[in-house]
Amino acid sequence: MTAPGQTGTNTTNAGTFVTFNVPGSIQTAATAINNPATAVTGGYISGTDDDPATILFHSFLRTSDGTLTPFDPPGTACTPVTSNFCSNGVGITPDRTIVGGYCDTVQCHGYLRALNGTFTVFDPPSSVFTFPRAINSGGAVTGGFFTAGFFGAHGFLRAPNGTYTTFDPLGSTYTQPNAINPEGTVTGFFIDVTGVQHGFLRTSDGKITEFDPMGSTFTQPNAINPAGTVTGLLEDASFVSHGFLRTSDGTITVFDPVGSTGTFAAGINPAGTIVGSFVNSSGVHGFLRAPNGTITVYDAPGSMPPVSGFTFTVLNAINPGGTVAGVFFTADFSEAPGFVVRPKNMH
Repeated sequence: MTAPGQTGTNTTNAGTFVTFNVPGSIQTAATAINNPATAVTGGYISGTDDDPATILFHSFLRTSDGTLTPFDPPGTACTPVTSNFCSNGVGITPDRTIVGGYCDTVQCHGYLRALNGTFTVFDPPSSVFTFPRAINSGGAVTGGFFTAGFFGAHGFLRAPNGTYTTFDPLGSTYTQPNAINPEGTVTGFFIDVTGVQHGFLRTSDGKITEFDPMGSTFTQPNAINPAGTVTGLLEDASFVSHGFLRTSDGTITVFDPVGSTGTFAAGINPAGTIVGSFVNSSGVHGFLRAPNGTITVYDAPGSMPPVSGFTFTVLNAINPGGTVAGVFFTADFSEAPGFVVRPKNMH
């Protein structure tokens, strides 16, 4: 394992940003992107900032031609009185099937939305609250669910034919899968009986491996690529977050952009390029970490204060072709558009 350190070379390399807002939204966050069509999904917020009672959360699809389709599954309890969480898209396949979650008047469910707009609602057996987290290119879905009593969450894997496998690492009191690769390997975190959060890998044959970077008091894997390389974040004893990379042989490298006081790795593509965000004295910035360890900083045009102040750019996902999706706040914090960006010098 490589010890925590601020590695690589920081350069600002904006590439070509394409920004977008769902009409009427006050924030549009792109959280997942497919390949090769570069369609994105995520969530947007409707309402007004000065009246929290009007705030509602919804899903959207943006296709590569720029068409934006806002949606919520039928039956969602979408009012500030019943539930302001209407729905949220968390993953998208090459054929633009979207997976996400929504709540009705009784409980929360998972959904699949096909490109033609038809919905499939799903819940693992005994679930009273389902929160999908990811879908792979073959249509397998993973995430977590609660049973009656809401004591601890469990992991689930939903096969493309609709059958379920539920699981928990040994000693888990809360299990949250966050990502799944094309081979069906799932990664995420669990909390043990002492309240400590650990990372785990679950291979398609059901074998679960627990892991933590050295010095971690809190481990959160967020993404996995076809080779089984995992990225995410850890928190050290000083409550500082760092990014990490774990290869399939178990080797872990911890990294931070130069000047970071908190690093959050969110996505990884087949080449091993990682995207995420970090905090420093001037705000929140996106970063891209190349397979050779070089780190490039990204601030969306319009997020950077004209003279001085606070900037806010978050990179959430990267597809196999190297196109990145995320969200930023404008310099005056009046808007929070989503974006896609094709970084320069990507192959």
